[in-house]
Amino acid sequence: MGRVGVDLYPLQSGVGLEDVESFGKFLGGSPTNVAVAAARYGRRAAVVTRTGADPFGRYVRRALAEYGVDARFVADVPGLPTPVTFCELFPPDDFPLYFYRFPKAPDLEIRADELDLDALASARVLWTTVTGLCQEPSRSATLAAMRSRPRDALTVLDLDYRPMFWEDEAEATRQAKEALRHATVAVGNLAECAVAAGDLAARDDAHRAAKALLDAGVRLAVVKRGPGGVLAASADGAIVEGAPVPVDVVNGLGAGDAFGGALCHGLLAGWELGRTVAFANAAGAHVAARLPCAAAMPSEDEVEALLEGVRA
Repeated sequence: MGRVGVDLYPLQSGVGLEDVESFGKFLGGSPTNVAVAAARYGRRAAVVTRTGADPFGRYVRRALAEYGVDARFVADVPGLPTPVTFCELFPPDDFPLYFYRFPKAPDLEIRADELDLDALASARVLWTTVTGLCQEPSRSATLAAMRSRPRDALTVLDLDYRPMFWEDEAEATRQAKEALRHATVAVGNLAECAVAAGDLAARDDAHRAAKALLDAGVRLAVVKRGPGGVLAASADGAIVEGAPVPVDVVNGLGAGDAFGGALCHGLLAGWELGRTVAFANAAGAHVAARLPCAAAMPSEDEVEALLEGVRA
């Protein structure tokens, strides 16, 4: 549930946008990419979002159908354009993003009274985002969706804090803490975890970040550390640290979404935490080695092949 748009990624690497001559067009938006990733593993996936009533909105629906993601909960918002996002490519670890979500992104116009709460409550996983909390009516809709869930369900909050979407960090912390009360799984990098928990010291300490999220009420905290791998901690005391899978990075922007889709797959499959984290790490690495996000999401066989290569 949440952000959707069109990614316009440069076909030239190592140069600024002012010098780029051509772009590739791809489906984008973090939770949308997660839904595509889950569908690649054979999971039934849908996305709750909004687009503009424009050609890019029609492209979003067509792309979702091609990737096997149900678009029945995608609606038009007349008068607001479907967002586009540009990036610059400076591998291995610098990929500036430029969001064009003006005057307001349609996906922030999701309304609580339009939600199919029965569908949201019965889904085996609901993936929500901190970005969805940055403005109304999306904020109230996101919280309503989370509150509709059984307390023992997999309700994920992606701590995707983007400063440009918020008036200030303190407000993001306040809203994230409220959402964490209704989540059972939280996923984010060190900086995002620190903002969500309101604990600046957690920016440099994955164990402290995970504890803060568990103290906020989730049952599983997943802290992404970039080149340092991933730490996952559960309320029952289990702690797993997963090493990153080495690849030649082309575009690191989709790796977190690939990780998210793979995390959902592993949790649904009932895998033990170590296997789930290793699988998700490899899925992220697979996408980081490619230009697009949604279009690069791997199959389970592709992830397992990458893991086999690492073990060998």
